[in-house]
Amino acid sequence: MRWIDALEELAAGRLPEPVHRYFRQGSAGGISAAEAVDAWNAIRFRPQVLTDVSQIDLSTTVAGTPVDVPVLVAPTTLQRQADPDGEAAMAAGTGAAGSLVVVSSNAGTTFADIGATGTPWWLQIYVARNRSATIEMLDAAVAAGARAVVLTADTPVVGRKEDSGPTVWEVIQPGHLLANLEEDKYTNEDLAKADDLGPDVIGWLAERTGLPVLIKGVLRGDDALRCAEAGAAGVIVSNHGGRQLDGAIPTARALPEVAEALAGTTTEVYVDGGLRRGEHVLAALAMGARAVLVGRPALWALSVEGAPGVTRLLNDLGAELDHALRLCGRANPAALTPDLLG
Repeated sequence: MRWIDALEELAAGRLPEPVHRYFRQGSAGGISAAEAVDAWNAIRFRPQVLTDVSQIDLSTTVAGTPVDVPVLVAPTTLQRQADPDGEAAMAAGTGAAGSLVVVSSNAGTTFADIGATGTPWWLQIYVARNRSATIEMLDAAVAAGARAVVLTADTPVVGRKEDSGPTVWEVIQPGHLLANLEEDKYTNEDLAKADDLGPDVIGWLAERTGLPVLIKGVLRGDDALRCAEAGAAGVIVSNHGGRQLDGAIPTARALPEVAEALAGTTTEVYVDGGLRRGEHVLAALAMGARAVLVGRPALWALSVEGAPGVTRLLNDLGAELDHALRLCGRANPAALTPDLLG
């Protein structure tokens, strides 16, 4: 068995049951969460032969930041439940693999401590009903060296979870959330997610931070084009790990439409959701993604081996991608094109 395939079971033995359940579960009936990996497994390839693959180069840039491998770490919350050093350990492990981490706005580690690892990072943000809370977090992230802002746009309300037994919120330890916000200043209503957003929020975020803005949660080509026209530097094809609208299509199916809609623009395309193998990464890049993001696997790796586990995960996926590139007849991610897909 591949180490990656064993990670969730190993993590389950180390995490409190409500935490493990929270990390793995989808919303409602769990349909979207359950079918994500199978959607990537269903893709087939048309490899090209008699091409020079003696030298493989996995490096690329993401919103202007160089990375050694086109596999980034997606934003996830409650990382200090997985490892005492939480987001700082996740960042350190990511940096050791030459990649980039997206940090949740719910992080239980200060942005300053994350920035101190030296790993390039983006801030994932929700816009709160009280914009002052959002501004406070944005300013703290800019001061700590964030390279971009990722707006999660698919969460006007939080998708319902069908829990049985104690929930994670009943066992979470104090201080494991919102380390970058003076919570006492805001009510729960203040911190509720804004449900009145339009494309103009992209310009507001860019003006406030001076950073590239990417929109996460895009599953349609027309939405992707609206984001691009509003100034988005990138879109992330995502169904929130199946944690929002249950029955939302798999990202493997949504990606080609989004990439086609953005062809000819400068807006970069990324994808997350169910990517577990180098061949999955190969398929995503051939469809038009600049890089992919992994969420749950990084949490499992952090839970099992801490920062070195995150490094191992990214290195293993990079090695598998290297192998797959050679077998499909391409020497680097930029050379991947949709004609390689069957």
